[in-house]
Order: sequence, then structure tokens, then C-alpha cells
Amino acid sequence: MNGRLFFFPKASGVTVTDEVITVFNEMKVRKAQPNEDEKKKRKKAVLFCLSEDKKHIILEEGQEILTGDMLPPNDCRYALYDATYETKETKKEDLVFIFWAPESAPLKSKMIYASSKDAIKKKFPGIKHEWQVNGLEDIKDRRTLAEKLGGSSVVTLEGGPV
Repeated sequence: MNGRLFFFPKASGVTVTDEVITVFNEMKVRKAQPNEDEKKKRKKAVLFCLSEDKKHIILEEGQEILTGDMLPPNDCRYALYDATYETKETKKEDLVFIFWAPESAPLKSKMIYASSKDAIKKKFPGIKHEWQVNGLEDIKDRRTLAEKLGGSSVVTLEGGPV
């Protein structure tokens, strides 16, 4: 070893609120043929953050569509994104768990979010895809998400070519 210390985060003891679980379940349940009203109410993405006292993972109010300017440039977040994509064989929709940890976030924030990630993921059964994002350039590159969803078999993402 060359004198470096490695930090392996242990579980933080942070709990997930019922509201977070409710939002996940609403996003997970999809109707095969939703009507227009149901389509309008459906969340495309939501953000979750730690409460002020850093003891609970909560829904970040008002942050329900994933765009670059909704992600805080200097702090971490968890997000749930409802990805619509097409492979060479079929159309698909999958929920993607996103861990937003920008380079400019404080080390303490990165550590507590990293050590609390399993607490929220355990409450989201059936999530097939996880994506750690460290900057806006990662989110803007459609190929990166397409790779997470199915690699070279993904031909469209959100209705546009990859």
C-alpha cells in the first residue's frame, strides 16, 4: 500500500419517509393504456434529499421533472427517473435510480449520501438500473444513460435517437 487511506462508508442510520415510498410506488405502477389525465399527472422524475437534521430521506418538494437546473450544483441528491426507450426488439419503460454527487459537493455531504444510498434503494424493489452522476455533462450525454439501460441495443431514448 502506498500510504493512502480508503474510506468505505458504513450504513448511516438514515431512514426513508413514507412519502418517498408512496411516490416510488406511484411511479412504479403504470397503466398499459393511460388516459390523457393520467399522463399529465404522472411524474417523469423526482428528487430526494436529506432532511435538515440529516436523519431522514425526504421528497424534495417542487422538484418533479428532471432538468439540469433542478439539480443543485453544490450538493448531492437521489433521483428517480422514469426512462422511456426503445431497443431493437421493443419499447420499454424503466425506473432509474440516480445518485447525483457533483464534484463541487462538500466531502461530508458526499459521505453521508453515499452511506445512506442503500437505505433508500432497499425501499425501491425492482429497480433495475442505477446511475451515479457527477456532473451535468453526464446527464446531457444521452449515450451514457442508454448504456445503463441496455447498451448498444437501445436505439431511442425519450423519443429521440441515441
